[in-house]
Order: sequence, then structure tokens, then C-alpha cells
Amino acid sequence: MPVDPQVRKFLDLLASLNLPELSSMSPATGRQWASQQRAAVPPGPDAAVQDHHVSVRGASLLVRAYRPRTAPSTPLPTLVWFHGGGFVIGSVAESDADCRHLAVLSGCAVLSVDYRLAPEHPYPAAPEDCFAAVSWIVDNAAEFGVDPARVAVGGDSAGGNLATIVALMARERGGPELAYQLLLYPVTDLGSFDTPSYLANADGYYLTRRTMQWFADQYVPDPAQRAAAHVSPLRAPDLRGLPPAFVATAEHDPLCDEGEAYAARLREAGVEVELRRYDGMIHGFFSMNAYLEGGQRVLADSAAALARALGA
Repeated sequence: MPVDPQVRKFLDLLASLNLPELSSMSPATGRQWASQQRAAVPPGPDAAVQDHHVSVRGASLLVRAYRPRTAPSTPLPTLVWFHGGGFVIGSVAESDADCRHLAVLSGCAVLSVDYRLAPEHPYPAAPEDCFAAVSWIVDNAAEFGVDPARVAVGGDSAGGNLATIVALMARERGGPELAYQLLLYPVTDLGSFDTPSYLANADGYYLTRRTMQWFADQYVPDPAQRAAAHVSPLRAPDLRGLPPAFVATAEHDPLCDEGEAYAARLREAGVEVELRRYDGMIHGFFSMNAYLEGGQRVLADSAAALARALGA
């Protein structure tokens, strides 16, 4: 179907600003630009927020914990969240509103991980950071007031990629036991930029094919590594035994096909999957929930799926 009218207004405004392509910027400039864009997003709802720091392989990672104000004092089910941004941009601060919404709507704690970014920290820094953070959270669940038996992983775009890979690592490394995956328009194959959705949505729909290629160049400079399962989980030989998943895709998103292909692979492996395609939407629409009705729908659907899966 055509682009949603609210999305069309956004795209027309973006085109009128004549902004440079993200792929033409340095990573530092791209981060500054992204931070400025997110600064215009209204703050999320009130929640109890506390910052923690996790020592991981010589680095200290920020983990920001969100808890609904109305939540009981008993241990809560938990979503460990990884922000999007192509492994190059984005931060805990920039995903603050999203995490507040998810915590309040789902009744779950949300723990947002500020993993290290490329190109300063290329693959495998990000997935190893995220896995170490999840392991630390489960091992120290009492510190957060969370239930270690009800821990989900999730994220949007690159964060969705990292959530899938943390689930793979947990299966391969004998834990921690994860209960669910919340995957919003996830990157699942950095080895190909030629799917029908990539070609149909290469330009003019916010995220471009060139930008995705630029992200890949920053994150995994060696193209030979991009077929690895911990980079491109769609290419993992075996997806059996992974946690159930909610997968959201956007019709006018270069990543639409690979997200849906990953959901299909999970189903073939016997994993319970709820797949929802949001017609008329573009990449990033989850974080545009303040302006797009489609963003409000995916937010509500995601929080409801999380609450059902974790018994919140």
C-alpha cells in the first residue's frame, strides 16, 4: 500500500530540509546529528530510573534501569533493551523515551544497555558487550529487583540484531536462560543489500540502502566476516531452541524482507513467533510514536506481547 499519510508528511518535511546523507558524515558528526534529532522527541512517561555501571572486558558500560512507578515491590519480569543506530550511532539517552513507554505499558522493568559503538569498537565488541551485560543482570537480579527466570532481550534495528545474537550466544554458551525476544525491524543479514525490499526502498524512505552499507563498513570492515552468524543471524545454520519472539517489520523499510525471513526461519526451527508487518510505515517508526499512529500501534503491540510472554 502507499506510504501512510502521516509518514508522507514526515518524509516531505525531511526532503525540504535538504539534509546531507548520513553515509556522507563522519561517525562523530552522525552521532551529533542523530542526538539533535532525538532531542526534539517528547519525553516519555514518568518511571523510576536508576543508572548502573557494568565492568565488561576492561570497559564500564552504562545500564539504565526503568521501573513503572505503580509496580509492586516484588521482582519484576525484565526486558534488556539494545538501542538501534546501525552499530555506529544511538545511545541509552536517545532511547530513553522508548524505554519509559515500554516499562509503563508492559508493567516490566526495562534495562537499557549502552554498548560500545563502531568504528572505534568494531565487531565483535557490541554483541560481546550485550551478552556480558545480560549475564551480569541475570547474575545480579536482586540488585535490580528483577526476576531472573523472566528475562527477555529486545531492540530496534541494530538493537534487534544484537538481541537475536545474544539469544544465540546464550544457547551456545549454556545460559543465561532467556524467556523472549522483542525484535523491531531487526537487521538480520549484513551480507546482502539486494533483497526486493532493499531495492524498492533504497532511497526516499528515511533509512537508505547507502546508509546501511555505510553502517556495515563501519561495524564489520571485512566483508568476509559479514556472513558470520553473530553478524547476520539469518545465516545461522540452526535456530532451534531459541526463545519465542515478537517480530515487527515496516512495509517501506529496506530491512523488511530480512526481518520477515528471520521470523520464517525461527518458525521452521520450531520457535513460536508472532510476526506483524505494519503497512505504510518506514524504518524507525517505533521511535516516532509521538507523531505517528503506526508508531503508537507498534508500541502498544510490543508492550502487550512482552506482558503476555513474561506474565507481567
